Amino acid sequence: MTYATPASSPTRLLDMAGKKGLIVGIANENSLAWAAARNCHMAGAELALTYLNDKARPFVEPLAQSVDAPILMPCDVARDDQLDAVFERIADTWGRLDFLVHAIAWAPTDDLHGRLTDCSAEGFGQAMQVSCHSFIRMAKLAEPLMAHGGSLTTLSFFGAEKVVDHYNLMGPVKAALESSVRYLAHELGPKGIRVNAISAGAVRTRAASGIEHFEELIHETETKSPLRRTVTADEVGRAALLLASDHTTAITGEILHVDAGFHVDGMIFH
Repeated sequence: MTYATPASSPTRLLDMAGKKGLIVGIANENSLAWAAARNCHMAGAELALTYLNDKARPFVEPLAQSVDAPILMPCDVARDDQLDAVFERIADTWGRLDFLVHAIAWAPTDDLHGRLTDCSAEGFGQAMQVSCHSFIRMAKLAEPLMAHGGSLTTLSFFGAEKVVDHYNLMGPVKAALESSVRYLAHELGPKGIRVNAISAGAVRTRAASGIEHFEELIHETETKSPLRRTVTADEVGRAALLLASDHTTAITGEILHVDAGFHVDGMIFH
């Protein structure tokens, strides 16, 4: 028997009223970052949102308006000046930051679609900069704004732990991101700053569309994961809300799997 995905509904049990959060990585209404933003907004949080460039702005701006975000800024994480400007604006507007959700990953198409063996040094470096080091950089910028503690969350994938066909160079990159979560948790823990990652299951997003044979991964998840289904963006968004909230103040350095249990069997699909 296959059970239906539970319907989502806002809950006030996770009360985020008065919390200030930054969500980075929204491309459109299907983004996991948007699911996180929407859920945090419904719980009462005030949000700062970013968009990649002028091409992306028309897709993100209406979403920012729908959650009454007082801060909406461009943020190409490969540019230190734009990342610095976002945190300077947060410091000027709020004077603090309670949580951050980092949901960005990128690799050059040729390197992403080719074998890891064949990837270029330049492509690997760019993937690491955007997908991993940007989180480290944000942690550094967020640290002085979290004088009373806070939460940093990033998004990962099962390909960081086990080989997933066609995930290619993003596997080692996400593995580095997950290791960074643990080291950042160790370093920032004495200041009350928690650092975690969500290992999200296969969800049809713009970012996922870049993975070759992605529909095969969807099929494998639906047929072989313990819950016999994929996950929804909203389920990932609710997990991001949980990690940002005061309900998880003793959780740090964790890789939280929100993948219908897909990671349990450690499958490689072909």
